[in-house]
Amino acid sequence: MDHNVVSDARTVLDARFAARERGITDSRKVIRACANGIRALHRGEWDKASELIDEAGSLLDGISDALVGHPEMMHAGFVSDAAKEYAEARLTEALFKDEKVPSFQDLSMDPVPYLHGLGEAVGEMRRRMLDLLRDEELEEAERTLNAMDEIVDLLAEIDYPDGMTAGLRRTTDVSRSLVERSRADLTATVVQERLRQDLAER
Repeated sequence: MDHNVVSDARTVLDARFAARERGITDSRKVIRACANGIRALHRGEWDKASELIDEAGSLLDGISDALVGHPEMMHAGFVSDAAKEYAEARLTEALFKDEKVPSFQDLSMDPVPYLHGLGEAVGEMRRRMLDLLRDEELEEAERTLNAMDEIVDLLAEIDYPDGMTAGLRRTTDVSRSLVERSRADLTATVVQERLRQDLAER
């Protein structure tokens, strides 16, 4: 047996291991920056949120660069998780600001983590809608609910086996349940407001 074969294999695996370790480390940084960015969005700190989400995007680009020579790892779990969190943060930002929602091409990513990020953005929008209801901003709350509803309708059109979409059907089902709960919350608040106005006019 040629010992050079083992040596060559080790060289390839050492490089792959180094790329993997960098990818895992940076994916955690991506997820942290996205979570902090979304928290800033909920606080209305738009500039801080954009800065954090931009940082996450740069880190994600770095992961892709590190894995250029290792295409077999581009669909590893840590890459998909980081991409999904970045998509969620970027989509949430656009939806909160009522801006044009970026596509997966705009974000330079595979459509699967993008679609999961879109589904998870519904949860952030529900949280925003509840905040709006507490602040009695019913018109903006209704706009938010309509956007959530539109996302679920879009996700429902993606009808492929779960093995291809990493279980997108479940993400869609969770999003749909959040929309229905949010619709009930909005309806209850609107009814209460009408009753309050009726009593005030008597």
